[in-house]
Amino acid sequence: MQRLRELIEVARGEREPDVVLTGKILSVFTGEVIEGDVAIYGNRIAGIGEYGGKRVETDGVILPGFMDAHMHLESTLLSPSEFAKAVLPHGTTSVFIDPHEIANVSGTKGIEYIYNSTRNLPVNFFLTVPSCVPAIKGFETYGAELKSEEISEILQWEGVVGLAEMMNFPGVIYGDENVLKKIEVASHKVIDGHSPGLMGNQLNAYISAGIISDHECITAEEAVEKVRRGMKIMIREGSVAKNLSELIKIVNESNLENFMLASDDFLPIDIEKGHMDYRLKLCVENGIKPELAVKMTTINTARYFRLYNFGAIAPGYIADIVIVDNLNSFNVKMVIKDGKVVWDGKLRVDFVSSNPPQEILNSVKVPEIEENDLKIEAESRKVRVIELIPGQILTKKVEVELIPENGFFVPDGERDIAKIVVVDRHGKGKKIGKGFVKGFGLKKGAMASSVSHDSHNCVCVGMEDRDILAAIKRIEEMQGGFVVADGGVVAELPLPIAGLMSDLPWEEVKERLEKLHEVLKELGVEIEHPFTALSFLSLPVIPELKITDFGLIDVNIMSFVDLWVAE
Repeated sequence: MQRLRELIEVARGEREPDVVLTGKILSVFTGEVIEGDVAIYGNRIAGIGEYGGKRVETDGVILPGFMDAHMHLESTLLSPSEFAKAVLPHGTTSVFIDPHEIANVSGTKGIEYIYNSTRNLPVNFFLTVPSCVPAIKGFETYGAELKSEEISEILQWEGVVGLAEMMNFPGVIYGDENVLKKIEVASHKVIDGHSPGLMGNQLNAYISAGIISDHECITAEEAVEKVRRGMKIMIREGSVAKNLSELIKIVNESNLENFMLASDDFLPIDIEKGHMDYRLKLCVENGIKPELAVKMTTINTARYFRLYNFGAIAPGYIADIVIVDNLNSFNVKMVIKDGKVVWDGKLRVDFVSSNPPQEILNSVKVPEIEENDLKIEAESRKVRVIELIPGQILTKKVEVELIPENGFFVPDGERDIAKIVVVDRHGKGKKIGKGFVKGFGLKKGAMASSVSHDSHNCVCVGMEDRDILAAIKRIEEMQGGFVVADGGVVAELPLPIAGLMSDLPWEEVKERLEKLHEVLKELGVEIEHPFTALSFLSLPVIPELKITDFGLIDVNIMSFVDLWVAE
């Protein structure tokens, strides 16, 4: 009560603020830029107008702290503290995270690690509870299961704002009891969606369950239909899935309140470009007025998640503030978190790191395999092949004739067809899915990863079985990571935290990832983020053709299909 009374006194001008920012202030409510003071007391903004006290001349534009509406912290490959260090200089003060990657590996223990290790960092980590752990049953080996009872309990934790993306949209539409239980226990919170390509009455059924957002739109037509039905659209611009330039076409002043900006899956190699500051620049480059773009990464996001004292420079709001040079380049000059300067060209705050429990550091349990286990018998001349779509996590299903060698199918470098292998890493048996993929450009060697959405089994693409085997074995030795092998291991990035995240400084993670990309380029790979592209090839809820340790899946019909095409 006393602190509130003092805040009001500061607002009235009868008590001195802790600090007064002076400069140009963007109002996210009117779109105006006004000259004035921002009075800060404690962690709150007391008022805007004219105030006395300790003054900081900003020589820029004062904005609310930037918010990422949907992301998977694990996909950055960074520990929570290193991620915060990396994005804070770019004006990010809040992120809304879905820890379903680590939940699929380590269950509630993994969620607890993420939750506990983000509590005392100078970035707000608002948690949404994973809704689909595993992503879908019966199609792959998974490490853990999260039921409605666990979800209900986690929803009570402080800072938990909702239920994360409901990927099992068929379960929603056709009334799967377990899916509906999860929705029911979260009905008092925000429920995020995940419904790629869903339209018409099926979309109506999905929304009627109380799911009110989507970040999977890839066409303007799809986004318009979802907005018409009351959904909020998170415009995704990730490291691989880049949808901003397409979706931004439909944003205007009349419908702006229905849009937010999100990264979803974001790699440290892209941090040089920026985080949400970079996405703001892209909006302006694509014709959106800067004052409207700022709303999509501040007040719109805060209101969607029912955080009514975040996302604006206004009396009573949390003093999470970014000062930029102008509203075109959005170059960050200063970041204020909870009323304190945390970055002004240098980080001015301590970062507390947490040690993961041992079980999370020993999560990769690959079965004993040898080269013969990786061979693919030629049962016909034609096979189903996964084809990458540049810039998307969707794939195409194509049929290709291969010429057998000694009764076995082998990769064909001239036609850009490599072997893909997925191996159970949860210690639940010797399960190996084998197939072919087109689009990496790999000419020799192999690349392997323990990051493969969403169950995170070991996935490897290669041209020679010996290199595939070497890469997978090295993954287990490191207890997770990225590996490139070519007659032996030639580059690697250890990811020992659940086989998903590094314990190294973010700059070193970036450097090692760049080295991996350089080596892969020498082996013929030209795509921008090869390990991220690889990680989505085993996700059996994103069309069209995917592969898990159980085999090849046609996602359009949600059914296993033979690798071989009957003649």
